[in-house]
Amino acid sequence: MTNKKILGMLGLASRARKITFGADATENEIKKNKIYLIIVAEDASERTKEKFMKTARNYNVPIIVCDSIDNLSKAIGKQNKAIIGVKDINIAIKIDKINRSDVNG
Repeated sequence: MTNKKILGMLGLASRARKITFGADATENEIKKNKIYLIIVAEDASERTKEKFMKTARNYNVPIIVCDSIDNLSKAIGKQNKAIIGVKDINIAIKIDKINRSDVNG
């Protein structure tokens, strides 16, 4: 599901250098407790989704599965990025709130 508000917030976070992207970089930042929200593309591989679902549970980090690799990548000005980690708690809270309002209504 495409949510332009979430993509817009990711673009803002990217310009503010408050994100990390790619599986390895995001996983390293999660282990350092610097990630407040994980975003995984819907069309990421099942293995990648399962890996980050497990990591999110282990480190108690919220995770959202949304949109496509292409749309997420464009939002942050990169190519082929299926995993994004948000390093700013306020942006993470806002994105999670947008996602919850989309799911509920």
